Amino acid sequence: MDRHIRFDALHNFRDLGGYRTSDGRRIRPARLYRADSLGKLAEGTEDWTRFLALGVRTVIDLRHPFEIEARGRVPDHPSLTYRNLSIEHRPYDQAAQPPGVHAGPYLAERYMEVAEDGTEEIRQALELIAKSAESAEPLVFHCASGKDRTGELAALVLSLLGVDERTIIEDFSLTELATEALLADWRARNDGRSPRWPDFARAPESVMRLFLAALKERYGSVEGYVTEALSLDAEALARTLRNALLEQPPTTWPELTYRKATEPDAPTLVRLRDSAALWQLARGIDQWKPGEKDEAHFRARMRDGEVWLAHADGRLAGAWELWWSDPAAWGPRPDEAGYIHRLMTTPHTAPPGAGRALLAQAESRITETGRPCARLDCLSSNPRLIAYYESAGYRVVGEQRAKQDGAGSPYAVTLMEKKLA
Repeated sequence: MDRHIRFDALHNFRDLGGYRTSDGRRIRPARLYRADSLGKLAEGTEDWTRFLALGVRTVIDLRHPFEIEARGRVPDHPSLTYRNLSIEHRPYDQAAQPPGVHAGPYLAERYMEVAEDGTEEIRQALELIAKSAESAEPLVFHCASGKDRTGELAALVLSLLGVDERTIIEDFSLTELATEALLADWRARNDGRSPRWPDFARAPESVMRLFLAALKERYGSVEGYVTEALSLDAEALARTLRNALLEQPPTTWPELTYRKATEPDAPTLVRLRDSAALWQLARGIDQWKPGEKDEAHFRARMRDGEVWLAHADGRLAGAWELWWSDPAAWGPRPDEAGYIHRLMTTPHTAPPGAGRALLAQAESRITETGRPCARLDCLSSNPRLIAYYESAGYRVVGEQRAKQDGAGSPYAVTLMEKKLA
């Protein structure tokens, strides 16, 4: 489920494969990667072995030459072609920004500077990506943290491939899953100090949303930018990328398997929920926020109720919590129901219909306990989610206007119930 490929020294190395496009195809996995600085790789380490096993043939380093001199570059290897294309012409120090600077407008403005200053290097990067795609050779592009310059180039490529804007914004914001590790690296390089700017190493969805809006305002579209500013044939470039990097999604999917979560699964559950929260925020759904539920939350739910994981062919596909009482939403009740919470599927990689399958499995578990009802609640301000559960046989039975969960202000939830056979 996790786009982040595990390394010890790298924190933001991701596969762009699996994203769906407007014509129903998807990006081929293991062909196009984005990353933080590969200068952190060292020969003779497990990280280096992992990296070489990906079969990458081309590395595009988007950093300034002075960054490379200070922090190093990917080690030389006979299988690798290395290109340094510094797309940012006006360096700036994010860590030194004052706390009052808002990430969205500030970084979006910097991205527009890069888009207009770095046209020669961006053009060469897109041409290299297209050439590698046609040769079926995996490629990775990176900067320092894998967020800003890397995120900007990723947005251009994903758009040319036909990925929708919401998913492009989501892909950008996935750096949020690496923020703490990137911050730890910065502190280690700076005598334990913290950056002055609270948004350092963060990737709120507003940044990419505002950048794409500014690019469209100036050029009409990403294709317009590629044509006008980069002097490339956007239609031909998009056709090359799509022919080489897109594939039809699978027609058959592995069966889902289920098991109860145990305490070592807590970090995986946190990461799954945060990924789902970023998916929501990129689509304008104001419901979950990253970081709201930590490992202690999921361990407590395992002790007080049940937490279940779903896998497809050994890969995580989703999870849910099952409670045996829920007084915060439903008040005191007899032991007549199971309460389903945090039904989650892995964005973009779960088999079709996984959410409904997980819901049915939760209902089966409730039935096993002899309870005749399944209950859940969802934000009253989310009519699409209410409609989803109604289509699965749930009916609205009330509203709790001031639910408290100890994490913030009271909020209104719609109460839904389904009688189980």
